[in-house]
Amino acid sequence: MTKISPQKKIFFTRTLFQWNLEQNTREMPWKGEKDPYRVWVSEVVLQQTRVEQGLDYYRRFITSFPTINSLASAPEDKVLKHWEGLGYYSRCRNLIHTAKYICEELDGKFPNDYKEILALKGIGTYTASAIASFVYNQPYAVVDGNVYRVLARFFGIPTPVDISAGKKLFDALAAELLDRARPGIYNQAIMDFGATVCKPAQPLCGRCPLQKKCVALQNGSVNSLPVKNKKLTRKVRYFNYFVFEYNNNVYVKKRAGKDIWNGLYEFYLVETEGPLEFSVLRENRDLARLLKGNKANLIDTSREYLQQLTHQTIMGRFFRVTISKALPEFADITSCDKTSLKQLPFPKFVTSYLED
Repeated sequence: MTKISPQKKIFFTRTLFQWNLEQNTREMPWKGEKDPYRVWVSEVVLQQTRVEQGLDYYRRFITSFPTINSLASAPEDKVLKHWEGLGYYSRCRNLIHTAKYICEELDGKFPNDYKEILALKGIGTYTASAIASFVYNQPYAVVDGNVYRVLARFFGIPTPVDISAGKKLFDALAAELLDRARPGIYNQAIMDFGATVCKPAQPLCGRCPLQKKCVALQNGSVNSLPVKNKKLTRKVRYFNYFVFEYNNNVYVKKRAGKDIWNGLYEFYLVETEGPLEFSVLRENRDLARLLKGNKANLIDTSREYLQQLTHQTIMGRFFRVTISKALPEFADITSCDKTSLKQLPFPKFVTSYLED
């Protein structure tokens, strides 16, 4: 990429501010927010989902946990329940961990220095820059997918955004363009511009105020920028869930370890390479041990469910099974009244079954 002329830099920033002042009608509840806790929550939520879906999650989360202290003191299951469906549950657990740390170690006061914010667990450069600029007006550029797209197209940058060299290049360019007197307004403006004008698909090039100096529009590369080098490959897994029923109760288990959905609940699981009938699954060693001496009757087999995660595709079915006596404790599963299931946080894959 050639060096940017001062005139082009001035044009870009001035035009962006003018668009933000005169045409930007994008309203969100956290705009103008000066509570670092709320900005933090909003940014983490928006990393999970599109704004349209994230709005409801944000509102419910803030209504239930309006302060950092209320989040720190809430039961983990309750917090995870509010996060249900957003995915990336490790980010939610980081929210809980950091809220507790701030309340216990920092007297409940959110740091007001960029480096101190960045040092908090679960907060990377993007979120730290957002909090520092939006709340404290500190000169740190926010670089997200919207910013990558606007900069790549306007300046015609073919360097992939998902390699180390690309990230360094775009971070440096974003910092160079940042209005250091009004960093919060600038950051919000460029993100809004990328979300509403310079969109991933069907960008509004015909009425874009930057069009006369946009390299991608001039050379016909709008749809090919920004460039991503890495191809996403997903591992396919097949989950066979057993919904064991006994005395109007069902058995659930809390997931643990470093696998997906850590901290969420599920039914008894047998993972296989593909779909198998109940009669075959019944011979699984662990399942046979669990049901030893128990009369198990298959009541229903669900349809097949599918959930796409970032790096995995989860497929599977649910087998509803009545049993003649309580299950042994060695399986680390818990008996739960059916009416209490709604209070537990489940992965979307399981809630899809429960809601059918």
